[in-house]
Amino acid sequence: MIDFSLSEEQRAVRDWVRTFVERELMPLENEVLRREREGHPPGLNAEENTRLRALARKSDFWGVETPEEYGGMGLDPITAAIIEIELGRTFLTFKFGGEADNILYYANEEQKERYLLPTIAGERRSCFAITEPGAGSDAKAIRTRAVRDGDEWVINGEKTFITGGNEADFTMVFAVTDPEKGANGGVTCFLVDREAGWTSEPIDTMGERRPAALIFQDVRVPHANILGEEGRGFELAMKWIGRGRYLLPARALGGCERLLDMAIEYSLTRETFGAPIADRQAIQWMIADSQTEIEALRLLVLHAAWQVSVGKDSRHAQSIAKLFGGVKANEIVDRVMQIHGGMGYTRELPIERFYRDVRLLRIFEGTDEIQRRTIARDLLKGHVKVGATLG
Repeated sequence: MIDFSLSEEQRAVRDWVRTFVERELMPLENEVLRREREGHPPGLNAEENTRLRALARKSDFWGVETPEEYGGMGLDPITAAIIEIELGRTFLTFKFGGEADNILYYANEEQKERYLLPTIAGERRSCFAITEPGAGSDAKAIRTRAVRDGDEWVINGEKTFITGGNEADFTMVFAVTDPEKGANGGVTCFLVDREAGWTSEPIDTMGERRPAALIFQDVRVPHANILGEEGRGFELAMKWIGRGRYLLPARALGGCERLLDMAIEYSLTRETFGAPIADRQAIQWMIADSQTEIEALRLLVLHAAWQVSVGKDSRHAQSIAKLFGGVKANEIVDRVMQIHGGMGYTRELPIERFYRDVRLLRIFEGTDEIQRRTIARDLLKGHVKVGATLG
């Protein structure tokens, strides 16, 4: 028998996060939108983020997926997805503190002391740098080079669209160390402090996220700063990329739920020709389609999370969830804006902000086209059988 109910702990976590979002984050939305209209950087500022994380930590909400041995909550993937759904109910990008990139756990003990533990504690900030101007979805096409010089490596190249690159004080950068071996055996990951000389430049986007371009010009890094093994960097990169792709549509799902609630409320109060627009079949169909797609996305997200939790290879399921989530989230926010008419198009409501932000879901961490390629390839090569996802 399939049980779709949440555990008592999962319900408690969901309710706590929803209350936190409604009481602490949503009240800041108008102020953030006002600052953005005046030309200030988008999103929460550093002071607000610090205050909110400290407030959450008082309730022991720290290190959601960080193992308990490192002081975290060690929550399972399904609960992590539930948390992302609730955080997605606001357009403000907020993450609870106490987290570190999953591949940092592959560090040796000395590296853990210098990088992993301070990152979990919030004392250091990292970024993952693999994407380049000519190597986006095709990560194997990276051109950044690292050449050994004694006990050091000299890195030259450029990375682009790096999340957190403007704020990070160290990066996990992937560079070609043996061109003849290609991606499998010729790419290495290095832990590189900003003090080593790399620089960052912000990239303006249509949404809140402001990624960075990272420039490496004769940047020297000790051989001891290799993360993992020399030549095995591409394997680490794939572990990072596949760490939780289902969490992206999970956050979009939360936004869609809030947007649909807004559409329902507005349709019941907005009148045209003597009746609420909720009485119009065109509006009813938009609401019905949106609810159907939200519930389908919920099952796709939680199914992918379940596969991760039981140790199954979840890449296929995660690609399906991300593809469906990206496409449908964009359709839903468009319908909600249409239902609101001119008011939805203004910056007085959060709809246009969701509209701009959700568009990114179809691009970053694997475009729609890459997800379709992955799904089709898995089926055509027999890696996955039609109808066997529950097996």
